[in-house]
This record gives sequence, structure tokens and C-alpha cells, in this order.
Amino acid sequence: MAVRIAAHDVSRLSRTVAGCAGVTVTVFGARQLLTSTDVVRPAVALLPAGLSLVLAVLPGPAPLVRLASRLLAVSAAALGAIALADRPAGGVAILLSGLALALIDVRLPSRPAGTVRYRVADPLLTGAAIIALVAVVSRLLTLTVPHDGEPVGVMSLPLAGAVLALAAGAILARGESAPPQAPDPPEAIGTTIRRVLPVLIAVPVVAALVSALAVRYGTGRPEAAVGIGATLAALSVFALAAILVRSLEGADRRQRDLVAQLHQRQEFADTLLQSMNEAVMVLDANYRVIDVNRRWRELTGQRAEDALGSRPHSMPPDGTGDWLVQHKDGTEVPVLATMAAIPAADGSPQAYVATYVDIGDRKRAEDMLSRHADELMRSNDRLREANTRLESALAFKNDLTSMLTHDVAQPISSIASLAELLSGDWTDLPDDIRFDLATKIDKNTRRLIKMMNDLQLLFRLDTGSITARRTPVSVLEVVEAVAGDVSEDDVQIAVDEQVSALADRGHLTVVVKNLLSNALAYGEGPVEVRADRRADTVLLIVQDRGPGIPEELVPRLFDRFVRGAGLGLFIVRHLVEANGGTVRYERAEPRGARLVVTFESASISA
Repeated sequence: MAVRIAAHDVSRLSRTVAGCAGVTVTVFGARQLLTSTDVVRPAVALLPAGLSLVLAVLPGPAPLVRLASRLLAVSAAALGAIALADRPAGGVAILLSGLALALIDVRLPSRPAGTVRYRVADPLLTGAAIIALVAVVSRLLTLTVPHDGEPVGVMSLPLAGAVLALAAGAILARGESAPPQAPDPPEAIGTTIRRVLPVLIAVPVVAALVSALAVRYGTGRPEAAVGIGATLAALSVFALAAILVRSLEGADRRQRDLVAQLHQRQEFADTLLQSMNEAVMVLDANYRVIDVNRRWRELTGQRAEDALGSRPHSMPPDGTGDWLVQHKDGTEVPVLATMAAIPAADGSPQAYVATYVDIGDRKRAEDMLSRHADELMRSNDRLREANTRLESALAFKNDLTSMLTHDVAQPISSIASLAELLSGDWTDLPDDIRFDLATKIDKNTRRLIKMMNDLQLLFRLDTGSITARRTPVSVLEVVEAVAGDVSEDDVQIAVDEQVSALADRGHLTVVVKNLLSNALAYGEGPVEVRADRRADTVLLIVQDRGPGIPEELVPRLFDRFVRGAGLGLFIVRHLVEANGGTVRYERAEPRGARLVVTFESASISA
């Protein structure tokens, strides 16, 4: 881009200088036309020549303007041809300049079917410039001019300067040509120019010196000496100028070719940037957006015009990592962002390139996999819970089998033996023995019925089908009713009438009955029952006078089928917890076991 701008500026400067030269020549020709009565003088022909040059350098001239420029150039050439008889040097120079301006766009190939083309105007302009240059040098060297007159064939200094300006302007106004296939390297062009310039300057000087020597020592007329010098200079300088012009044309073509290559590379880079699947944003050293591609516009929903020159709200850190890009509609797009600096020659960052890869599909896949993993974990948890329940059910089955084979079989076996004895020896047994056997059968039957009731309640607890209907219940009423059924003589009750618990009456009855039965069965009487109200809590305490519970049974005291505790305490724990309470064991002092149950306190009137 910078080379293209520089080439454009050089071309504009060249045309500007050529236009100024044309204006100068036009003014000079107009002055000569107004101050001279001789309209056939060569200087008068500079007026149409200068106007032709001015029209030729106009940017993008219309066809009519080009035609007017060529007609003016032909007019200048015609006036120069007319002036050949009186002013041969000036006439030739004007004639060559006019023809060059008329043929300024005509080009010829350097060889048959050649791609490099040369302008016809260049050698014509070179010849005119050589004649004017020789005239200037000859004027500067007074040796060529006798003191008694002025040579007829030599131009005046103003006319020579005007011709030189016209030739230089026409050279600067040259049009574009096609780029060469193999342009000369810049080193060769520079070397050619450095070699040609000294010779180009020296040859006219040498020609002038030869002319001066010819006048002084061999030739009588200064016109002949000037003609010899001009011819020699024209032949030498023409060849050198041709080399120089060819080198300049090669440099110009090489520059245009380089600009074209840079333009093609820029177009290729732009095409490559726009065709990338990744979103790309290019920023300068101050983090202002220089360029974005099509994928970036699609990803952000923004237009390139709105983004160029602005600073992004947030930039990803250096390196590569996950990032969120803000879309125009406010949504956030997950991307894999890469931020890289483009270093300058001194190592400092001169620009930055940020690339974004849309990973929305990957994130959705990860989220889906995460949900599947969570579901799998929950399934595993459910399987573990099911396995735990299966293990618990297996243990329950084993414990139940053990209990049925031991605890249930014993009363059944006792009932069967006593019933067999009673029925077989009924007539031989006295009445008191028969009553005692019947009492034992009744006791074992009641024991068996209680055990079956406990098992039924155990099954309901295990399946979770028991729910508590909590209401205010008088603790004293429940304790007195249970104590009357169990053994009222061995139970000491110390419960205030105002103490009431928020519980299911049936559950509370079972809890008190199991605690009293357990204390009477495994401890020693009398069994003390107390109930106190403490803030919002009711404490129900059942304490016996026995040896207490062995230490090894305490951790598993409220589990199922604990030998020495039966099912009673297990049922007590579950019923108490179903009513929002707790139960715990404490060792009594000096001896005995104390079971403490807590319930939520309630008012009886409620």
C-alpha cells in the first residue's frame, strides 16, 4: 500500500512539473509572438508546443482534449519546419519537439513480437534537447563567436532554455507502459545512470571546445564550426541518451511491476484472510482494529465499518485459551482465542493478531457429556443405594431367620411340649399342675403374639409405610396405662399431669411399653419412669436398677436383632424419630440402665 501511494505521488509530481514546464514554454512563446513582427521565428512555435504539453499532462484527458493537444503539436512542428531556412538549429529543435508531442503515445516493440515497447517521442525529444544543450554550451564559450557578429545557425539562450524545458516536460509527461517480463535489476540501472550522466554532460562541452578550436585554427566561418560540433555532439549524446532513457524506462517498468506484484500479493492476502474459517482481527500497537475478516463479522454480528479504528471492549490474554466473544445481540459465544504479537525490528510489538475458533458445538457436546456423566453418577448412586438396600435386606433376612429359629421357635416349642403334656396326662394331673401348665402356655402364646406384632411393625418400619399423626398427648396417661398392663407393682411413676408431648398416641404407647418391657426383662426393678418439660422439649426417662448394658452392645443397642435387646429398642428408635424426637442410652449411678427419650413439647388444651 505504501509503495502504491509513493508511486502515485511520484507520477502526480512528474505530471505537475511537466505542466509547469508547459506553462513556462507557453508564456515564453506568447511573449515572443507579442514582441516580434517575424511570425516565422522558432520562438513563436513554442506557444502551440507549450499548450500541447499542458493539455497532454491533464489527468484523464477526454478524447477531444487529446485531439487538440496533437493538433497544437503538429502546428508547432510545422512552424519549426518553416523556420529551418533562417534558423536551422532552432527550427530543427522545434520540429523534433512538435513531432515528439504529436507522437507522445506511440510505442514500438524493441524486437519482433517483443513485449517491451519504446516510445517514438523519446529519441525525438533527446535530439531536440541535444541541439538546445549544444547551443547553450556554445553561447557560454565565447570562443565560438567572433566579436564582429553572431552565428546565424545557433539559437539564443532563452530559446535554448525554452526548448530544454519543453523536452524535459515532454519526457516527464510520458504515459504508462506494460510491465516487463524480466526487469533489469536496480543495481544495473543505477550503474548505467552513474556511467551515462558524466559522459552526457562532458560530450556537449567537448563538442563546443572542438567547435572553438575549429573556428580559431581551421574554419573560417563560425557556422561551420558550430555545425561540426553540433553534429558530433548529436551523434554521441544521442547514443548515450538512448541508453539513459532505456534505463529510465526499465526502472519505471520495474517500479510498476513491483507495485502490481504488491497489489496482487495484497489481494491474495485479503482473499486468504476473508476465506479463513477462523475469525481474525488485526490490531495496531495501540489495540485499534485495522482489519477483520468475514468469519469475524459473522461471529460478532458487527459490520467491518463499525469495527475499524475502534478498540474492542475486552481482549483475550496472550497465548491460547477459552474466551467469550460478545455478539451484537448481547449473547456470549464461547471461542478458542489466540492472541499473538507481530514484532518490529527492535522486538517491540507493532501489531497484534487475534484469532477466534467457535467452540460452541464443542461446549454443547461437553455439557451433554457432563450431563450424561452426572446422570451416570446418579445412576451409580442409585445402584449403590439399591445394593445397600439389598445388602440390608439380605442381612435382615439372615437376622430374621436366626430370630425365627431361636426366639420364635423357643415359645412354639415350649407351647407344643406343654400342650402335649397337658393333653396326654390331663386326667392324672392335679388341678394346680394343670393350671400352671395352662398359664405357661398362655404366657408363651402372649410372648409369641407380641413377637409377631413386633415383626409386623418391623416390616412396616423397614418399608417406610409408617407415618406419625402428631397431636398433644398426656405423657402421664400413657405411662399409667402401659404400667397397668405390664407390671404396675414394679414401676414407679413420677410424671407431672401438665407434661404433654406432640406425638402420635399409638406410637408413644408402643415406645413406653417397649422401654418398660425391656427394663423389666433385662434389668431389675423397680423401674422408674420420669417426664419433665424443659423449654420446648419433653424428656421421658426410663431407668432400672439392673447391671446395665454391656459396653460392647452400646454402639449397636438400637439396631435390629441385637441379642439381649430384641426388637424393642430398634422399634423405639424408629418410632421416636418418626415423631421428631431422639433416644439415647446413659449409664445410671450407682448401677442400672437409663434410656432418655425427647419429644417436642405441646399443650394438652391445644
